[in-house]
Amino acid sequence: MLTFFNRNSKNTKTSPASRPFVLSLAGGLLGIALLIYIVGYSNVFALTYTGAVDAMAQTQIATSTPPKPTLAPLDTLAYNSKLLAIANYPAPVGTTTISSTTLAARLWPVKTAYPKAGALLPFNRIVAYYGNFYSTQMGVLGQYPEDVMLQKLASTTAAWAAADPSTPVIPAIDYIAITAQGSPGADGKYRARMPNSQIDHALELAKKVNGIVILDLQVGLSTLPQELPLLDTYLKMPQVEVAIDPEFAMHNGAKPGTVIGSFDATDINYAANYLAKIVDYNNLPPKILIVHRFTGPMVTHYKNITPLPEVQIVMDMDGWGSPSRKLGTYNAFIALMPVEFTGFKLFYKNDIKPPSTRMLTPAEILKLTPQPLFIQYQ
Repeated sequence: MLTFFNRNSKNTKTSPASRPFVLSLAGGLLGIALLIYIVGYSNVFALTYTGAVDAMAQTQIATSTPPKPTLAPLDTLAYNSKLLAIANYPAPVGTTTISSTTLAARLWPVKTAYPKAGALLPFNRIVAYYGNFYSTQMGVLGQYPEDVMLQKLASTTAAWAAADPSTPVIPAIDYIAITAQGSPGADGKYRARMPNSQIDHALELAKKVNGIVILDLQVGLSTLPQELPLLDTYLKMPQVEVAIDPEFAMHNGAKPGTVIGSFDATDINYAANYLAKIVDYNNLPPKILIVHRFTGPMVTHYKNITPLPEVQIVMDMDGWGSPSRKLGTYNAFIALMPVEFTGFKLFYKNDIKPPSTRMLTPAEILKLTPQPLFIQYQ
């Protein structure tokens, strides 16, 4: 038996005849060792590579799925305090406070659920310019060149900020995205939907003034369930709100402009619930739903309108005329028929038609009970 290595022998040399075998065996062992090394290294590389790929995949998922915005929680104490302030009831003569009994007997503030985080109202006042870019007659948006209109809006918002420094002002582009019309159109609905390019332009204008967009809907012989879903792309945006105009919501085949239309509480609640689902699904701050009104029959069963944590409802006094006439309309159909928040519309042209000689000022409107938090200019 040949020995290739003997720990107890001083002579570790091999015979010449055995050297090829030893070299062959050594080479084989070296090959096995090398194979084990390569396999082990390849496994380590594979694990390392797989881990890198997993990390890359997780990074791609994280970057391709934007995180949902984090909204500051509602300060309920500040909310309650602001509601009391805009209720604008004077304290009884000889006192500086209003008793809880007196407050309970008053209509304002309205008791509703607290809004979700990020609510604009009542902490801000929205000042909106209204109209349609295709028309010089429907409001200030289409009446002036863009730069002139934006300068006027900036001046107007500054005037409101000066009149009430305690309430920050948010400018708004109030764009009529669906306009009632005198002709039936292809589907006989007496309304025209504006192209996306025009709504996109409203968004661009709002961005220039760090403001919001309000999409105003005049549905004609159509309905809110038919029209609202078509605007989903825009309603998912946090800076887009909605206004609905009962004056041009027609029934029984009447053409817009021949009679004053109407919405029932069921219509308004449908719109609110539709918007609430969008808010919840997209983790948005509460939407604002504005309802135009200047007569009693324009909004039926108003007591059944239900504000939601996801949707803040504004009843907007939409009548034109002399200061006394407008104040009377506000008190009769807005202040005495409370829902949640209120608005007031001013007309650059119609409010000064004879016998009227002037428009109401911010200071005069701020004396109202409650104070409007939505101001609209046409």
